[in-house]
Amino acid sequence: MDRDGESTPRVVRSFVEAVPTPTVACDPETHAIRATNTPATALLGQDRGTLTLMGLSDLGEADETTDGEPVSAAVADAVDREGVTEFEWEIGGERGRRRLSLSLHTTTIADERWLIVGLTDVTDRVVAEADLRSQLRIVDAIASTVPTALFQCSADGTLSRWNARLADDADRGGEELSGTDLTALFDDETRGAVAEALRRVYRENEPADCEATLLTRAGERVPYRLALGPIVDGGEVVGAVGVGEDRTEASIREERLAALTRVLRHNFRNDLNVVIGFTERALESTDDPTRATELQRVVDTAERLLRVGETSRSVERLLADRPAPGPIDLADAVDEALLSLSPDLRRSADIEVDVPDGITVSAIGYLAEAIEELVDNAIRHNDAERPQVEITAAKLPSESWASLVVTDDGPGMPAAERAVLTGEETPLEHASGLGLWYVNWIVGTGGGGFDISESKTGGTRVEMELQTPNGG
Repeated sequence: MDRDGESTPRVVRSFVEAVPTPTVACDPETHAIRATNTPATALLGQDRGTLTLMGLSDLGEADETTDGEPVSAAVADAVDREGVTEFEWEIGGERGRRRLSLSLHTTTIADERWLIVGLTDVTDRVVAEADLRSQLRIVDAIASTVPTALFQCSADGTLSRWNARLADDADRGGEELSGTDLTALFDDETRGAVAEALRRVYRENEPADCEATLLTRAGERVPYRLALGPIVDGGEVVGAVGVGEDRTEASIREERLAALTRVLRHNFRNDLNVVIGFTERALESTDDPTRATELQRVVDTAERLLRVGETSRSVERLLADRPAPGPIDLADAVDEALLSLSPDLRRSADIEVDVPDGITVSAIGYLAEAIEELVDNAIRHNDAERPQVEITAAKLPSESWASLVVTDDGPGMPAAERAVLTGEETPLEHASGLGLWYVNWIVGTGGGGFDISESKTGGTRVEMELQTPNGG
């Protein structure tokens, strides 16, 4: 049949006009456009009269669909088959080059067959996909050059993307890694740590890290460090990204340094004890006041170096543990600190404590050691006949912080000691301030603050500002 616009039944034109999306009706034999609605004229940039003088194939710039099939063949297939035929097509015109998605099917209207064609502009989607592919190429290029393993997990914790470094570390090919549960890459002893890190990412929407042992395909055990973070879409965690690092060389280096440190510390301590022992014997046998003063200075210096060695061991332990903050009762921490204090030092001073019950702070488990260090310093470096030390605590007005203050009546802290908090100390002054560094690290790791000033008596006032869990 050969229809023109004038002979197109009114019911067909009404049918097409009633469709809310861009739609045209075509003669199924000639593919000529015979009816069009307003959304279609707006999409195609042509008036109704012009469109009804065109064939469907006249709309596009190309003779083929984006899949490489001739457009005429795709349209003919839609006429001959039941159901819907879909393809995408590049078109031009006054609005510029765009891509349309065509949905074609035949139907009977007013006792005649018609080819109904729905039109959708998918240009924005195509541009977005092209941009995404470009971004993915950049990401892949970066991932292929970084010296660490990068990977992505889907919502169920299985690997969906990774770089070559992860495949090399695990000694597995792409097919083996695809869809593999991340935890399955690690040994039985440390698999739980990986699972717990993933749980924090997926359920709590928080970054997490852990140490684990990677098992290669050959059965080699590789010390590994993982850092994971959530992928969030619409407020929901839909996956995870991660960084993995082979810690083999670092572990060997750390083991060697630890062994070296133990040997040096052992020799350091033993040799200083020898120095102290012989010096004290010489001190007991001399009647010369000047010589006695000099010898006592040797003893004091050796004892101070011993304390530096002990503090360095505490710092090493803190750095190795990487503890996480948790709730700590401040009064209990002060009691623990005073019980750990040297009995002789404790008896040589008057220590007043005013720490109310019920103050809970967020800090790491080393908090009592930090308090002990401050009280030890307040007594040991005090030139009063009987040092006076005061420990007080209170909740701050902000209700999310608490304060712990240690004051003394000593000579005050030298500027070189305070400088460790500002980074202004010189290399020769590092050892004398190591204890303060230790306290500062403990407080800072828990998210708190640390300040040194002069007390009302002219001595030293040290204040820790500590966060309280949940603002209470």
